[in-house]
Parts: sequence; structure tokens; C-alpha cells
Amino acid sequence: MLHPLVTTEQIKAFQTDGVVLIKGLFADHVAALRAGIEANISNPGPYAAENLHKHETGRFFDDYCNWNRISEFETVIRTSPAAEVAADLMRSQTTQLFHDHVLVKEPGTSKPTPWHSDGPYYFVKGQQTVSFWVPVDPVTEASLRCVAGSHNWPKPVLPTRWLSETDFYPDQDSYMPVPDPDAEGMDIREWPMRPGDAVAFNYNILHGARGNETTQRRRAFSLRLVGDDARYTRRPGPTSPPFPDHNMTEGQKLRHDWFPVLFDRSSA
Repeated sequence: MLHPLVTTEQIKAFQTDGVVLIKGLFADHVAALRAGIEANISNPGPYAAENLHKHETGRFFDDYCNWNRISEFETVIRTSPAAEVAADLMRSQTTQLFHDHVLVKEPGTSKPTPWHSDGPYYFVKGQQTVSFWVPVDPVTEASLRCVAGSHNWPKPVLPTRWLSETDFYPDQDSYMPVPDPDAEGMDIREWPMRPGDAVAFNYNILHGARGNETTQRRRAFSLRLVGDDARYTRRPGPTSPPFPDHNMTEGQKLRHDWFPVLFDRSSA
């Protein structure tokens, strides 16, 4: 039985296109997410980054892996319908937490989020993956942009470092160069969004976002989840997030003490 916020048509679209909009998924949790984001900005974690060159204007802050030290994030992750909806979209019996991510573009931020796919940065392999990108401010021009169907491309997109724009891994042969979806006329999906709406996308979807040239803040919370077939895999270099000393081996399910199961259909 599906969660009321998701339809059979949306599940089919997610499987085919790799991306779909779920309106109101976090509508009851916007205040908590805003509080958590402000706590994160005030007290950044070890992976926090400022993503602007000196000549660029505004502020583009991001940070990840803070759910177990920011109580608002953990509460939202465990009490929102996100895990159940993720299981429906992935056609999975279970939903397991991978990590959280905060991305804040203050008014007048010129830098776009570069086109990229998350999957190649991660030590996760499997088809049953989903990220939820959730704005806590209304967004139009600074909304997430996703290339439909790119999760099925024959090669993954080469990950790069956002600030230095250098390659993340030395093995270029296993990856395709980052394309220019606008110049190449690709099928880009983007939506104006209200606070608490969520774009759901597969880890291998190519996505990015424009800068925030508006006078309003653009704060977003992203939640990365995995399903039944997700397994640990080695990459050609350090992954992001790195999760040092995880002690997992190739093909192993992600350890439940670090990556808790949030939803299990057999006990729901």
C-alpha cells in the first residue's frame, strides 16, 4: 500500500526519468528544518565548505553528515514520511539512511551549483537510491535542475571538486566528462517549489542549480537514502562523504549502526 503523498504514476516516472516532484513531503517539518539549518550554519561540522571564489558575490555554504549532532535533523528524518515515500519510489522493502546535506545560497550569490551526479562521489552501488532536495524558502530561479533519464547513461559522470574544478578521481576512462545540458538541449526538469516540497532523484541523475540572484535566501536540506540493493563499493580515490574507518568491504550492506534503517515494510 502506497503512502498517500505518492502515486503509481509518480513511481513510474521516478523509475523511468530518475526524478519526480513530491509536493508537501516535508510540509509539516519546515520550521524544524529551518531551525536545524540555522544551527548548522552557526556551528558547522568538519565537512562544511564555502564555495565561492574571491571574485564571486554572495555566500554559498554547504555541509553534510550532521544528523546525529543536530537534533532537528534527526527528528525530521525519523518522523517525516520521507523514508516510507522513498521505499515506494525505489520499490524497496526497506529504506536506510545514508546522510544529510545542507546547501545555502544567500541573496545575490552568483555561483551556480555545478552540473554533477552524486553517485560517483559515494561508496554506494545499487539502483535503489533516492535523494530528496527540500527548500525551506520559496524557490523559482534557484530551484534544482535535473536531466531526466541521465541515471541510465552508460557511463557515470566524472565527479569534480566544486571550488577548484579539478577531477575528483584519476581514472577518467571509467567516467564521461561533465556535459553542458543547456547547450546540448537535454531534457531538464525543474519546478517552482514551496517550502517543504521535495525533488526526489536517483543518485546518478545529473543535476545542478543556478546562482541565487534574487533578494531572498535559498536554504535547502537534502536527505540521501538507499534501498534493498545498496552495497558498499570501492572508488578510485577518497569518497565524499569519506566516512573514515567504516571497515566495510566490497559488496557489503551499509552497516546499520552508522546508517540506520528508517523504514521496513515488513514491520510497517
